Amino acid sequence: MTDHAPDLASVRDATERLLTAAGKLDDTAVTKQSRLPGWTRGHVLAHLARNADALVNVLEGRPMYASEEARDADIERDAPRALAVHLDDVRESDARFQRAAAALPDWSRTVTLRNGITDSASAIPFRRWIEVELHHVDLGIGYELEDLPAPFTEREIGVLAARFAGHPEVPPTRITDGTRAWRTGRDADGPEVTVTGERPDLLGWLAGRRDGSALTVTGGALPALPPL
Repeated sequence: MTDHAPDLASVRDATERLLTAAGKLDDTAVTKQSRLPGWTRGHVLAHLARNADALVNVLEGRPMYASEEARDADIERDAPRALAVHLDDVRESDARFQRAAAALPDWSRTVTLRNGITDSASAIPFRRWIEVELHHVDLGIGYELEDLPAPFTEREIGVLAARFAGHPEVPPTRITDGTRAWRTGRDADGPEVTVTGERPDLLGWLAGRRDGSALTVTGGALPALPPL
């Protein structure tokens, strides 16, 4: 079982970094395009707040979202708000998430997320940490993959490699930064492709934030990864 306490502390720290950085924007900047196609920075901030509330639902045994349509509608509704409203919402929703986590009596129980995915409750804080860190990068306000905490980057590479493990459309692949290696893709006796690079570039490729052009590939072409 994952030790949830350090992850909860990391969520608090990451949220404060994001709020401090976003607090230097203005209302016009919030309406500008983020790095996510079709989303403004307001969409990203709205999603972060609603995701915190959705994870409260998960921790308290309710459906994560009422429906996919309701999730999307809530983000569209909240995206045009003023910066100060966004910041308050992200701050207050994070506080609700932290309170729900503090009240959880059993971190070993299985919880259900979107699309019927299940996980241990103890993994939920890291899932929230992922949301905050990667969407901070998505805001496009000077926080880059290279700025992510090193332990987070290493761990998230492992999580994403595991996510694509066994996927029939991904060739057997070895991923390495020259020091550590991960395996992903279809089951096989050995890798067909080896992808080598710096950890931020590996994470960017796995998370759909970079095209992989900075990576070195041997044994074939860079695998095309399914969307997250």
